[in-house]
Amino acid sequence: MPSPHSLTGSRARPAADGEAGFPFSAVVGQERLQLALILCAVHPGIGGVLVRGEKGTAKSTVVRALAHLLPPVVDETGARPARLVELPVGATEDRVVGSLDLERVLRDGEQAFRPGLLAAAHHGVLYVDEVNLLHDHLVDVLLDAAAMGRVHIERDGVSHSHPARFVLVGTMNPEEGELRPQLLDRFGLTVDVAASRNVDVRMSVVRRRLDYEADPAGFADSYAAADRAVAERILGARDRVAQVLLDDGELRRIAALCAAFDVDGMRADLVVARTATAHAAWRGADAVTEEDVRIAAELALPHRRRRDPFDEPGISEDQLDDAMRDAAEEVEREAQSPSDTDELSPNDTGEFDSNRSPEEQSGANQSPDSDDSGQAPDDGSPDDDPDSPPDGPGGGQRPSAREGRTGAPSSAAATPPRWEVPGIGEGAPGRRSRAESRHGRVVRSSTDTATGLHLLGTIFAAAPHQRSRGRGDGPLKLVSEDLRGAYREGREGNLVVFVVDASGSMAARDRLSAVTGAVVALLRDAYQRRDKVAVITVRGQDAELVLPPTSSVDIAVRRLSGMRTGGKTPLAAGLLKAREIVLRERVRDPRRRPMLVLLTDGRATGGVDPLPRARAAAAQLANDAVTSIVVDCERGMIRLGLAAELARELRGGYLRLAELTGDSVADVVRAGSGRPATRAA
Repeated sequence: MPSPHSLTGSRARPAADGEAGFPFSAVVGQERLQLALILCAVHPGIGGVLVRGEKGTAKSTVVRALAHLLPPVVDETGARPARLVELPVGATEDRVVGSLDLERVLRDGEQAFRPGLLAAAHHGVLYVDEVNLLHDHLVDVLLDAAAMGRVHIERDGVSHSHPARFVLVGTMNPEEGELRPQLLDRFGLTVDVAASRNVDVRMSVVRRRLDYEADPAGFADSYAAADRAVAERILGARDRVAQVLLDDGELRRIAALCAAFDVDGMRADLVVARTATAHAAWRGADAVTEEDVRIAAELALPHRRRRDPFDEPGISEDQLDDAMRDAAEEVEREAQSPSDTDELSPNDTGEFDSNRSPEEQSGANQSPDSDDSGQAPDDGSPDDDPDSPPDGPGGGQRPSAREGRTGAPSSAAATPPRWEVPGIGEGAPGRRSRAESRHGRVVRSSTDTATGLHLLGTIFAAAPHQRSRGRGDGPLKLVSEDLRGAYREGREGNLVVFVVDASGSMAARDRLSAVTGAVVALLRDAYQRRDKVAVITVRGQDAELVLPPTSSVDIAVRRLSGMRTGGKTPLAAGLLKAREIVLRERVRDPRRRPMLVLLTDGRATGGVDPLPRARAAAAQLANDAVTSIVVDCERGMIRLGLAAELARELRGGYLRLAELTGDSVADVVRAGSGRPATRAA
């Protein structure tokens, strides 16, 4: 078997002649990221690492360097280096999990399976750059495979299973959009990376990069010994990890920590236990200690506290110190007063079965979103049920039991209606409107086979020609022209442009609070549907683009919190600004269809002929086929009905603010699920 050092020149993708990868040991200022990757290499059962951070922070460099340090793989062909498999954002499900080998079906008449990228990543590293932009369905597939260590395929008449144990690493820039909390929880560890503000560190980063670019091979050779030492230490830790002792005292410390931070389900406890064990093995110890548990908690718990999409992830040092102190007291208290029995009673778990393993016991009480089985979590995805409502008020999230949450006003707790852009879109990744999709349900057959084989369609196409092809009692005779693909229909994300009236007529404290709450509720819905959003405020003499189109909805909430109010109402300027954004984004992102959400009382007062100009701007948007919803914020005894007139000009939906923030929300949700919003009278 080759030594770890012999792997430092290998890559899953062939490198250019003379090219040498940047050494793992040469990376400066990312020690926490390097440790997280090493621990997952020691114990792949941890579940992978999600790396969150701004661009230019060596995320990809560190991940690619890790593959050179993994132990070699021994298979039927002999020993080979561990692979780094990079998953492109635009990959199809067939490319990821594998599919029917059509060539062998047609040539040999036998059913055969063609493995995908998950099989290629076995015993290596599966790297997904910009994982937050990957389709949710594919993220579920990756995380299920990483948790189970196997891939199960039941599709297109193929039943296949193969091992897929790999170190899963996803990188993302939070400014481009967040992962859903359910998917965040399924990553074992998370590391936030940022460029150091220390001048010496920054100088070292630049110097080493310049030295590498000047002589890649020589630079790699200078760190070969250090990389070899890390590789050998990983191999030793892998051999040792199964023998590391995790006693009941440290297990109690882990359970107390997870309970203190009020994390959902039992996955956090399991991940902290595995990570602490891996860390003990990495440092050469025979047993887990308090320090191992603390490091594991720092890596495994921060992202699991983020239940609401607008919560800031993370755990402060003070919070962790307090939780560790409380956990230590719990361990000491238990040591002084041991229980009469170490066995669980039925009342401890609700349903105890002595024949089941501890992991199976913990899994029995998990919610579907924290299921460690091979099935994708049921998160209400429209791909499974197009008419299913969102996961409860505010996306089904609840505040922490230990501390309150800030951000969304109480009026935002209600789930807004699921409005849709009519027709069939081209399938920008998301979950709002109907679209042709590679990941949706099969509707009919088509001549395009890119989305998978439609078996019945293929058989029906070939059946009329069997006599002319000389078929007797033998198998069906197929030619390439018979092949039919599966036309799939799923859901897409949209561009949602919010135009918020922030003028003096809207600035009364109670009304502004209600409007802000409604916008936050709508932004939460946009987060769940994977939309891009833009926010325009209308006040004074002009409209202001508060937030250009982005997938990071939490940034929209932060910008909204600083919204200025007062002055006149230049509604025409706001609608024209929205039209400008829509037309520009149609060129930049043509698959993402637009939707306008206008929150106003309709009292246009800014500029010359304010009302006629606002109606003319609305008519332009209608002629551009922009789907729109007007939320009427007018209150008081005397109602002018100007917002309803704007809705008619926009040829869009109409409802009142109270329907988004009052007791009638459930009715609005039902009305908005699967059919258009109420038309203006």
